[in-house]
Amino acid sequence: MAIKVAVIGAGSIGFTRKLFRDILAVPELRDTHFAFHDINKRNLDMVMRLCEKDIRSNSLPAKITAHPERRKALDNADYVINCTRIGGLEAFQLDIDIPLKYGVDQCVGDTLCIGGIMYGQRNIPCILDFCRDIRAAAKDDVLLLNYANPNAMNTWAAIEHGRVDTVGLCHGVQGGHHQIAQVLGAKDMKEVDIICAGINHQTWYTQILYQGRQIGGAELLAAFERHPVYSKTEKVRIDVLRRFGYYSTESNGHLSEYLPWYRKRPGEIRRWIDLSSWIHGETGGYLRVCTEGRNWFKTDFPQMIKAQDKPIAPETRSIEHGSWIIEGRETGRVYRGHFNVRNNGCITNLPADCVVEVPGYVDRNGMSIPRIGDLPLACAATLSASVNVQRMAVQAAVTGDVTLLKQAVMHDPLTGAVCNPDEIWQMVDEMLVAQAKWLPQYAGEVAAARKRLAKGTRLGTNKWKGAARLKVRTPTEMSKKVKPKKAAG
Repeated sequence: MAIKVAVIGAGSIGFTRKLFRDILAVPELRDTHFAFHDINKRNLDMVMRLCEKDIRSNSLPAKITAHPERRKALDNADYVINCTRIGGLEAFQLDIDIPLKYGVDQCVGDTLCIGGIMYGQRNIPCILDFCRDIRAAAKDDVLLLNYANPNAMNTWAAIEHGRVDTVGLCHGVQGGHHQIAQVLGAKDMKEVDIICAGINHQTWYTQILYQGRQIGGAELLAAFERHPVYSKTEKVRIDVLRRFGYYSTESNGHLSEYLPWYRKRPGEIRRWIDLSSWIHGETGGYLRVCTEGRNWFKTDFPQMIKAQDKPIAPETRSIEHGSWIIEGRETGRVYRGHFNVRNNGCITNLPADCVVEVPGYVDRNGMSIPRIGDLPLACAATLSASVNVQRMAVQAAVTGDVTLLKQAVMHDPLTGAVCNPDEIWQMVDEMLVAQAKWLPQYAGEVAAARKRLAKGTRLGTNKWKGAARLKVRTPTEMSKKVKPKKAAG
């Protein structure tokens, strides 16, 4: 019998289609029933048309149904994939622009820092709604695959408060693994075996084996420092490797905003980033490329629907974990990956209740997570600061506790390095007022926040555009491959 995979936020066009094609690349899963749900009917229709084209051109028995109503999409589902962006680009813009007024310069703002915390406040009420519907409508042994950021916070909320079996998925470990293989001179990632453990976007390569021997921190540092590209684009990650002895999974831009050291002084930010790609640290870089992608897709969709796409086949399958997990559970073929799960003693010097990103194995018996033990002390200390922010942020999102929310922001490493307590309190009030329509749990607090802003001395008056902000390109500029220009201010 065909399995059913429900996708919440299926209007995430490129990502949904990638996961859809990945699943259909597995021979035993080619008759899967996909149930797509999105509140954006236009995007949902475009995704449906592209995926239906894939089914026709590959002569597959798979089926897709579209559901504006979420509960119907979840009915009798074996798997649920969450790839939502609550508040869309409108809210994302506020996550970047309001903190800049207080001097907080973010590259991404979707995992930690003030942007990631507020993103979690928007996400978690929706996650709990999703879980309520999943418990009511999906199969008893359903697995929720969460791709949405902030991944650890969303997964934490779904497990603890949503009471749904959930795993958070990300491709950051694979990305860093690829870099390590390159700098060591390996021809393929498979030649380099790794153990990686930590929390999402802050996971540490604690063991690297290549050509029958373990690669130490000094050797890896030398390899990165002499690489012609990474020595320029990964300066934060290399500096952390130099001081900690371990390489971290996430990109230069991501990592720079999770720590208190690299983006707190405007005059020093450009020293640590590279503008050849947004992911290396550009101010609001991910917001820019997401905006450009949306604008581009609107104009390029007619060409995409006409294009002849690559066949769905094993060789076109991506590195995203989702399809491999489903394959392992359904066929028994063992898959080894890195997953975001509840710690429960896996990393022994992190709290048992937090969500960690660690190695795991999947087969017909489900997911098995080995015990990692202690992380190196400096690595664990850095993660502990982030875990405490995540715990407070999740609890605040569930309860609507404004004081706890502000305390979470105050303990965030970069925000705390840049802002004093008065600035943090006011910045959070400003974010609550600006994002009120996506924050139902704070409905009773917004009026009070508005009054505080009206009475108090305004602190967030900086008109700064950030240390390295680039302008959003038009579809025409993108088609001509015009490089993004520096924004004024």
